[in-house]
Amino acid sequence: MLLRTFGWSFAITAAGLALAGVLWGWQGLAIVGILSILEISLSFDNAVINAGILRKMNAFWQKIFLTVGILIAVFGMRLVFPVVIVAITAKMGPLEAVNLAINDKPQYEHLVTGAHPAIAAFGGMFLLMIFLDFIFEEREHKWLGWLERPLAKMGKLDMLSVIIALIVLLVTAMTVATDVAHGGGDKSATVLLSGVAGLITYLVVGGISGYFEDKLEEAEDDEDDDAPAAKTAGDAGSNGASKSSVSGVGLAGKAAFFMFLYLEVIDASFSFDGVIGAFAVTNDIFEMALGLGIGAMYIRSLTVFLVRKGTLDDYVYLEHGAHYAIGALAVILLASIKYEIPEVVTGLVGVGLILLSFWSSVRKNRLEGKPGEGSRAEPEVTSGV
Repeated sequence: MLLRTFGWSFAITAAGLALAGVLWGWQGLAIVGILSILEISLSFDNAVINAGILRKMNAFWQKIFLTVGILIAVFGMRLVFPVVIVAITAKMGPLEAVNLAINDKPQYEHLVTGAHPAIAAFGGMFLLMIFLDFIFEEREHKWLGWLERPLAKMGKLDMLSVIIALIVLLVTAMTVATDVAHGGGDKSATVLLSGVAGLITYLVVGGISGYFEDKLEEAEDDEDDDAPAAKTAGDAGSNGASKSSVSGVGLAGKAAFFMFLYLEVIDASFSFDGVIGAFAVTNDIFEMALGLGIGAMYIRSLTVFLVRKGTLDDYVYLEHGAHYAIGALAVILLASIKYEIPEVVTGLVGVGLILLSFWSSVRKNRLEGKPGEGSRAEPEVTSGV
């Protein structure tokens, strides 16, 4: 099971470290290794969130996420994204930005770092909306009941998440954005614009994927309603086959496509702090892409592992811990517009919350006499990694 799930990650790690050693020697090998660990520690909660969404999708779209998605994550966010940011910020062409990244690394680092307020506002607002929608929703299992019960009641108010997010954005723009640590000066307008863009992106992508998911559920309900009539007509066998094509296989078609887009935006939001933080280790875009890419591979493999083992069903508070970690990351991203926050703090906060939620899940299982070891049959996940 371990080799089957993490085999490609192990292979990519060995190849990546070997390539780093050949191209940049022992120092480059060490830098790539450090960046890989940095990415894994910062994005561990991302794997839990991804798993919660990925298990809703059918085998085809799971494979798309694990193949096409990893290409987008590694080459798009870890290599192309910083170059695009430089091109937009410095108002230069893509080729000029690539040339700058290769031949003038200090200036390239300066430009990417200067774009941090906009990046942090966009990613912070997107992640904050994920967290707010989670805590304001009524759920069967409550980790911090004293907090989640009243918040679930408050969540019955329409658009409460959006209102709170906009208030947070306004406060951020009027406080931390007036004298930023990256780039200097007043970035209030930039933060407001980028934050609103992040909020709109969440509402559009999440809303469309939710719409098609609801449509699929309606189709499943229609199949369930038609099943008795079909059996009466002597067509129970054909109805069973028809139903299996809709129910129990996961999201497909447009619903899965927009859910895939939603996953990619989540991954992008999680990677913002990793890309910016990587400049504390190196300003070589190829070392950065290789190191962060290896880390991204492990996050994808961990996502598959969680889905295959049914871990989120066995340890019911893991999703809670991951969403609280998302909320913490959103706050850290917004605060980092002005304050320097070490990446180790970001990583430890996320991992710490997930470990606490895991421990709480284990305690719950012991009290209820449940094994909690993912003993149920593995759902089908066709993996390309």
